[in-house]
Amino acid sequence: MSTLILSPRYSDDSRVMRAAAIRAGWNVLRLGGWRVPEGQTDSVGALYGEPLFAEVIAAQLGIALLDAPKEWLPDLPMSLRQRDIRVSTLGEARRSADPVFVKPADGRKGFAGAVYRDGQGLPSAQACPDETPVLIAEPVRWEAEFRCFIKDAAVLTMSPYLRDGELARADDGGWPMTSAEADAVRACAERLFAEVPTPPAIVVDIGLIEGRGWAVVEANSAFGAGVYGCDPELVLEVLARGCIPRTELSGNDIRWAAPSADLI
Repeated sequence: MSTLILSPRYSDDSRVMRAAAIRAGWNVLRLGGWRVPEGQTDSVGALYGEPLFAEVIAAQLGIALLDAPKEWLPDLPMSLRQRDIRVSTLGEARRSADPVFVKPADGRKGFAGAVYRDGQGLPSAQACPDETPVLIAEPVRWEAEFRCFIKDAAVLTMSPYLRDGELARADDGGWPMTSAEADAVRACAERLFAEVPTPPAIVVDIGLIEGRGWAVVEANSAFGAGVYGCDPELVLEVLARGCIPRTELSGNDIRWAAPSADLI
């Protein structure tokens, strides 16, 4: 029987994933720290929690987590990203007199992805040195943004998460989406799958840019991504696809295996 390992940090998403795993007939192990207890390493089917937590636990278990490298988004064709994006450094972002969107390139959310100017609001050089890798992008206005959990070049489940920069959750707790929106998101995803290699297990956010059209917002590690209104049992399928013993890596999966975390 497969086991879902959860972070010690309780969150609404972790509770949702715990319930989904139980419905699917999985065992669930919520760790009390960042060490896996003796005798709890068999039949790990998936990890879910903060990215750094998942990376550390995966290293202890000899598991490879499939993910997109930091260059994946900037390397997309312009038709799929609809704005300028590049991998750069925090030092360059601090020196930019023009407003630029800046976010950490490693996906660990060390600071908030937002529009910054003259470095104001960015972490200090003491907290994050100038050579820290970041993604720098042309600022645009997103009318709506949608989360897609993807397995082997197929969108298994999707949900809106922002509309005009505000959380897209309705008063009744639902995450409403029109059929036209769903069709447009799937069409953009299909163009993505047709034009570029995509990790076998990944979260891709797709949105509508004012005056430009549908585009890829970013890629996120599936093992740390928020669920929003996505079907958690289908999310579990994506998590399982992206969690592979390193001794069993083969074929296309090898190129997407994130480096193993260093253990002290």
